[in-house]
Amino acid sequence: MEENKNFSLPENAHRELKPGEEYKPLLNPGQKHPEVTAYSVLMGLLMVVIFSAAAAYLGLKVGQVFEAAIPIAIIAVGVTGALGKKGGLGQNVIIQSIGACSGAVVAGAIFTLPAIYILGLEINYWQMVLSSLLGGMLGILFLIPFRKYFVKEMHGKYPFPEATATTQVLVNGEGGGKGAKTLLVSGVIGGLYDFIVSTFGAWGETLTTTVMHWGQVVADKAKLVLKLNTGAAVLGLGYIIGLRYAFIICCGSFLVWLVIIPLMNLIWGGSVIDLMHTGVTMTIAEMSPEQIFKDYARHIGIGGIATAGIIGIIKSAGVIKSAVGLAVSEFKKTPGQSVADVERTQQDISMKKVVLGIAVALLAVFAFFAFGGVVDNVWQAIVGLLIVAGISFLFTTVAANAIAIVGSNPVSGMTIMTLIITALVLVACGLKGNAGMVAAMLIGGVVCTALSVAGAFITDLKIGYWVGTTPAKQEAWKFVGVAVAAITVAGVMLVLNKTYGFVGEGALVAPQANAMAAVIQPMMNGGSAPWLLYGIGAVIAILLTVCKVPALAFCLGMFIPIDLNLPLLVGGAISWFVGSRTKDKEVNAARQEKGTLIASGFIAGGALMGVVSAILRFANVDWFLSEWNAQYGEAVAIIPFVALVVYMIVASMKKDK
Repeated sequence: MEENKNFSLPENAHRELKPGEEYKPLLNPGQKHPEVTAYSVLMGLLMVVIFSAAAAYLGLKVGQVFEAAIPIAIIAVGVTGALGKKGGLGQNVIIQSIGACSGAVVAGAIFTLPAIYILGLEINYWQMVLSSLLGGMLGILFLIPFRKYFVKEMHGKYPFPEATATTQVLVNGEGGGKGAKTLLVSGVIGGLYDFIVSTFGAWGETLTTTVMHWGQVVADKAKLVLKLNTGAAVLGLGYIIGLRYAFIICCGSFLVWLVIIPLMNLIWGGSVIDLMHTGVTMTIAEMSPEQIFKDYARHIGIGGIATAGIIGIIKSAGVIKSAVGLAVSEFKKTPGQSVADVERTQQDISMKKVVLGIAVALLAVFAFFAFGGVVDNVWQAIVGLLIVAGISFLFTTVAANAIAIVGSNPVSGMTIMTLIITALVLVACGLKGNAGMVAAMLIGGVVCTALSVAGAFITDLKIGYWVGTTPAKQEAWKFVGVAVAAITVAGVMLVLNKTYGFVGEGALVAPQANAMAAVIQPMMNGGSAPWLLYGIGAVIAILLTVCKVPALAFCLGMFIPIDLNLPLLVGGAISWFVGSRTKDKEVNAARQEKGTLIASGFIAGGALMGVVSAILRFANVDWFLSEWNAQYGEAVAIIPFVALVVYMIVASMKKDK
C-alpha cells in the first residue's frame, strides 16, 4: 500500500457515514504497522525541544503562537523519506503527535506564567515546570475517555481543519503522485505569500476599511470598522471549515463589530466606564474600535464561550456518563476477561490506568499547591485542587469542540474565566494581594495548559483515526512529549526574562500574559470583574441555543478578532462555490477534495514559513519595508489577496489530465 502512487484518504473520510457504512483507515486495523520505534520517538522528542523554544520565543516576543503540528509533519515526511524508512506513515504520525506537545504546552505556559513577572512578583524554574507538566498530564488523562466520541462517533460532523491539513501532508507526502504535487505547489505558493507579507511587508497583513478616508471618518465617529487578514493560511483554514461554520463564526463577529461596539459609542460615548476598577480615564468616544473590543466587547465573547461550554457540558452529560460508566465497568471486570478483541485502531489506554493516572496527577497537584510555595495552607491547596479538577474536566469537551469546529482553542478566554473564579474563591479563603496573585496565576497555568493540551490532542487522535494508528500508543507517548516540552518551555521563559524582561523599554510583548495580569491584579486588590458583560454573553449563548444555532461557534466569533474571522468566510464561500457548480455529485466532490489539498498546502506553507520568519526575527534579521508598508502596504494588499482567491478557485476546478 505504501508504494501506491495514488495513496489518499478514503472517499468517506470527511463526510457523515450512511447507515451501516464504516470508515476504513489507510493502515489495515487487522495488521500491525511500525509506529513506536526508536527513530520515531527520538525524532518526536527532538521536534518537541526545537519547536517549544521557537514557539515560546515567538509567542512572547511577537505575540503570535504558531501551530507546530504541520511544520513537524512536513519535517517528519521529509526526513523519513530521505532515510528510506519502511512503514513511514505510522511512524510519522507518532513523530507529529509527540512533537505537537510543544505548541500546546507553550500556549498554556506563556499565556499565564509571565504575568507573574509582569506583576513584579517572583516564580522559580520548578514552579513553572510543574505548572505546565501537571496541567499537560491532566489534559491528556481527561481527554482519553472522550476520544471515541469525538473522533469516531462524530465522524464527518466536525471539519477538524488543522487535523485535515496535517493528515493531507502526512498521507500525500507518503504516497507521492498528483495529490502530493498539488499539495507541494499550493504549499510553496501559500508559504511564499505569507513569508513575503510577514518578512518583507510588501503588502499589508490586514486590510481595513480605514484605508480609505471615509472609512477612517466612520471608524473615528461611529466606531464602525471591518478588517480582513490577507494571509494564505487563514484563507485555507476557512475553506476546510466550510461555509456553514464560517458564516456562524462571522455572525458573532458582525454582532460585536457592527452592532455592539457602535451601540456602546452611541449610548455611552461620553462616559468613562471602569467595570474592573483598573483606573480607566478615557471615554468610550475617545477609544478606537479595537480598544473598545479589547476592553469591553471581547468580554461578552468570554461570557458567551463559558456559557456555551456549560450548555455543551449539559448536552454531553450522556457522553460524560458513558465515559465514567466505562471506567466503573473496567474496575468490575474479572481477571480472566480480556480486551484483545478490541480492534487495534480503537484501543485506548485502559480506563483503570486512566483513573489511576488522574488520581496520581491530582495528588501531585495538591502536593504542588500545598508544599511548592503556591498557597499558604492545606485548606487553600484543597480549594485550588477542586478548581483545577472541576474546570479542567468540564471544559475539556469545550476545548475539543472548539478545535474540531474552527481549529482554534479559546483557551485564553476560558483561562480568564478560571482566573476570575480562582481569585474570588482565594480572596474568600483569605489569600489576596501579591501572594494571592502568584497562587491564582499558577493555578490558572495548570488549567490553561490542561485545556490547551486537551484541545491539541484531539487533533492528533483524529489524524491517527484517519490514518489507522493505535490510539493507546499515541496516548502513552504524549506524556513523555509533555514532560520534555514543560522542561524546555520553563527554561526558555527563564532565559527570555533575564535577557529581555517583560516590563519596561524593549520588553517582550506577551499580550496574553499582560491581559491575564490586568484581570487578576484588580481582583486581588479589591477590584471586580466585568460581570455585566459576561452576563450579556451568557444571555446571547442561551438565546442561540434556544434558536438551535451552534452557540460555541458564534461566541468564538465574538471573542476572536474580526480580521481573523472574515477570511474564514471567504474561504468557506470558495469551498461552497467549487463544490456546487455542476449537477454531477462526483465532479463536485472531486473539485472540493482538490480544494482541500490546496487549502492544506496554504496552511502548511504558511505555518512552515512562520517558523522561518521567527528564526529570522530571533537572529535580528530585519528585511521589513517599514516606510513602504506604512504608505502603500494596505492599499495594494487587495491585489495579491484577490489573486490568491482566484488561484484557489481555478486550481480547484481545473480537471487533472
